[in-house]
Amino acid sequence: MKRLATLLIALSALLAPTGCARADVLVDVHVVDLDRHETLVRHPHRGKQWIEGRPGHRYALRLQNLTGQRVLAVVSVDGVNVISGETAGTGQAGYVLEPWQSLEVAGWRKSLSEVAGFHFTDLPDSYAARTGRPGNVGVIGVAAFRERQHRPLPPPAPIAQSKPAGAADAAPAMERERHAAGPARQQLGTGHGERRRDAATLTRFERASMRPESVVSLYYDSHEALVARGVLPGRRPWHRHEPEAFPVGFVPDPR
Repeated sequence: MKRLATLLIALSALLAPTGCARADVLVDVHVVDLDRHETLVRHPHRGKQWIEGRPGHRYALRLQNLTGQRVLAVVSVDGVNVISGETAGTGQAGYVLEPWQSLEVAGWRKSLSEVAGFHFTDLPDSYAARTGRPGNVGVIGVAAFRERQHRPLPPPAPIAQSKPAGAADAAPAMERERHAAGPARQQLGTGHGERRRDAATLTRFERASMRPESVVSLYYDSHEALVARGVLPGRRPWHRHEPEAFPVGFVPDPR
């Protein structure tokens, strides 16, 4: 029987004193193209991780708890919290993942039983742009928090690595440098798609710190835009023309 996703509405009164973020990643994040049934490749470029989105394709975020204790994952797409619809902040509602659990987040949460699916679309049609917040379109973020005073559990046996204890069944799973043509204009955003059933329940979670212990950011855009940014190779490298005061060293012969 499919395990339910766990939805957390964080209460500020439960937050512990401020702590420092740690470098280790608590929750791994992958983007899955639901129409092609494939995990999108990450392309490192100038300190960022980029993925190529295909316009019109539905996608989901696959989160994997890498620890033996419950963690809270606050998820944002295009600078918008995927549960509440607020302009994203790390102190907001998120998903609670059980030890070693894998969870699939496939849309904007509309209720405890439904989400509106994620899909790549033109920037003006994105949910963020349609709600007057286009400034952060093109980035997916996951801020992860440990739970206060929770005993870690041992990792699952190797035979269970593909479906660790606490993971849900699949579908939906509860589970270099190149010359760029200057700043490229963002082309893709994430749309507010068709409703799909995606059950969740409420729980309580006391964060071990007010600051996230790890933050993962994945940037995305269309193939053409990634080529223009220098993230992906084009057919020929394109160099922006810089005017020269003295382009020719000597007087040429007339034609």
